[in-house]
Amino acid sequence: MKILVVGGGGREHALVRTIRRSPLVEAVLCAPGNAGIARHAECVPIDPSNVAGLAALASSRGIDLTVVGPELPLTLGIRKEFERRHLALFGPSRAAAEIESSKAFSKQFMRRNGIPTGDFEIFRSSREARSYLRGGSARYPLVVKADGLAAGKGVVICRDPDEGAAAVDAMMDRRVHGSAGEQVVVEEFLEGREASFFVITDGDRIVPLAACQDYKRVGEGDAGPNTGGMGAYSPNVHLSEVVFGEVMDRIIDRTIAGLSREGRPYQGLLYAGLMLTEDGPRVLEYNARFGDAETQALLPRMESDLVPLLAAAASSRLEKTEVSWRSERSVSVVIAAAGYPGAIRKGMPIRGIDAAESVEGVTVSCAGVSAGPGSELLVAGGRVLTVTALGRDLEEAIGRAYDGAGRISFEGMQYRRDIARDAVAAGSAARRDL
Repeated sequence: MKILVVGGGGREHALVRTIRRSPLVEAVLCAPGNAGIARHAECVPIDPSNVAGLAALASSRGIDLTVVGPELPLTLGIRKEFERRHLALFGPSRAAAEIESSKAFSKQFMRRNGIPTGDFEIFRSSREARSYLRGGSARYPLVVKADGLAAGKGVVICRDPDEGAAAVDAMMDRRVHGSAGEQVVVEEFLEGREASFFVITDGDRIVPLAACQDYKRVGEGDAGPNTGGMGAYSPNVHLSEVVFGEVMDRIIDRTIAGLSREGRPYQGLLYAGLMLTEDGPRVLEYNARFGDAETQALLPRMESDLVPLLAAAASSRLEKTEVSWRSERSVSVVIAAAGYPGAIRKGMPIRGIDAAESVEGVTVSCAGVSAGPGSELLVAGGRVLTVTALGRDLEEAIGRAYDGAGRISFEGMQYRRDIARDAVAAGSAARRDL
């Protein structure tokens, strides 16, 4: 098979690596890819927003399956364009992907289908939103979310009316996230443990994957603004078999069935971002594709061949099957440029990737990188690299991941030093309770 991966970040680098392991695959292309991905796939400089160009590439190069990484081409209708040309694609339709591209649609969909989530209000006017936030019915802390896609940055936890009004001003009046802030969702702040839950589906049959936990805030101890993701680990220590079953029954099954009833059959990877509360799991958000940096933590643990699962889901022939996983735990640490998630500097040389990958169990996925005049990589984006490590337990995986990260250097680099450490503490507490 010839496989095309769409995207150019750390998630896509992890997908390329995993797909290349399949004995079914003879060639992997990535569009646009990046200078790091070019070590493992042929990179073709086509922007993910150019869905017609991607379809033309797949047709001319005899691609057997295209796997979509980022959300943008899904929201632009890449599936319809590929179906028009009779090309196989792993990823949902534009209508089904609205479960991610519109927070307002997502919350209303959950309400219609009895899917547990936090209470919410939707506002299309900044004046009405501020009035609500300063009124007596708002309960703090609460969360203000931009309705549309904002690269993981359109979520603000507000502790009082002033912070709520400031969030609305930024999103709706100053449009810091562009058209994503045309309307906002104000929702209940849920307390508990977060979990990232993944399934592959063909719109009818569902195959669950291992769960992860990701870390969205830029600073240690979950301080600072939200980002696209600063790290993850797998499997999630907080997700028991009982809760896993509840998530499948009350959330995933209802989501897939509800989308089908509403004329939006879902084919692809569905991600449910969960809060595990005292009252059970609640949905924080959906993603219509693999998450980043969860993918970098998830895929190295996969023992099964990923490619047949992707191909079967794309062609509506998915069988209910168990996916096998390595016994090791994984930890991913994102290394970002100085200033991220705000303005960043670019062009600094990156050193030490080979040294990092010399650590047992460590791989480095490249995201915001470009090629220098020689063979070196340069900083080209906010999230630059993801260091992933496998270990017999979380403690070993953490140690290896940070050993690898410590061997990498570029001017102004930053990364959290507490990824998965709360999971180790939770596991220790659970063992003491036995």
